[in-house]
Amino acid sequence: MSTTAVTENILPSAEALELSLVVPIFNEQESVAPLIERIVEALAAFGAPWELILVDDGSTDATIANARAYIGRAGLDLKIVALQRNFGQTAAMQAGIDAAKGRLIATLDGDLQNDPKDIPMLVAELERRELDLLVGWRKNRQDGLFLRKVPSWIANRLIGKITGVRLHDYGCSLKIYRASIIKQVKLMGEMHRFIPAWVAGVVPSTSIGEMPVTHHARQYGASKYGISRTFRVILDLLSVMFFMRYKARPGHFFGSLGLGLGALSAVIMTYLFIDKFILGNDIGARPMLMVGVALLLSSVQLITTGILAEMIARLYYRDEQNPNYIIGKIYKSE
Repeated sequence: MSTTAVTENILPSAEALELSLVVPIFNEQESVAPLIERIVEALAAFGAPWELILVDDGSTDATIANARAYIGRAGLDLKIVALQRNFGQTAAMQAGIDAAKGRLIATLDGDLQNDPKDIPMLVAELERRELDLLVGWRKNRQDGLFLRKVPSWIANRLIGKITGVRLHDYGCSLKIYRASIIKQVKLMGEMHRFIPAWVAGVVPSTSIGEMPVTHHARQYGASKYGISRTFRVILDLLSVMFFMRYKARPGHFFGSLGLGLGALSAVIMTYLFIDKFILGNDIGARPMLMVGVALLLSSVQLITTGILAEMIARLYYRDEQNPNYIIGKIYKSE
């Protein structure tokens, strides 16, 4: 078979695909060939049609070249979605989900730390428990204690407490989704860590489960993440909390703060009014007057911000189908 490169944004539809495997990759030239081999071996007895979608997130090494060598291999439905530049793991994952045609979608990392042999087991468990999302739990995680494990433990508990979705391992990329559910969720920024929380905005949290999976130590290259991601997780978590509660009504968030400050300003101003015009005291140099004026101005600003946020939210809902990535090429079997 010949290999072609096209610039379409949507892959041709496949008939009766049961499973789509989405793997974001970035500078994984040593890992991509063993990864494909392991996936083919793991799904050899799957018993239903499946496809593999590799999303190259702007790699600068031989990742795409090594992956393209497998296009046209018998028994392998492989598609490579090459983004024009590095957009980040979240955008790469979204591109793969958008391109997926299977009834179920599995995501996993491209660094060989997730084991593809767990996928058939996860699919069976998802169906048995009638879940919409099954999350892998790296119970015996093969990573550094202080730089990876401890920050993850803290983050997982904090995320669970704030979002209400209690999981042991939010960060595991090995997940199985029903396509009809995950395609209702749009991933942006660095929000791939909080996918279960976003899915919980579409289905009840009881439709989300977890299951222990195998985790291997990294064999090639270096981790793309460090301790600095902890701070990004905290900022993203605040965003998740805001969007989960106020995505469709941001004016309520800013408006509530504005009304609260306005009420406090009204109390201060009323007190100063009585003190000035009834008791006859001088209030011109009193700090309380400045505080009252500052609170009043802050109240007006927050309420105005709430109105603008409502307008932006409506634009967001109107344009939310626009992708947050740009595809350069798609390589597929002809």
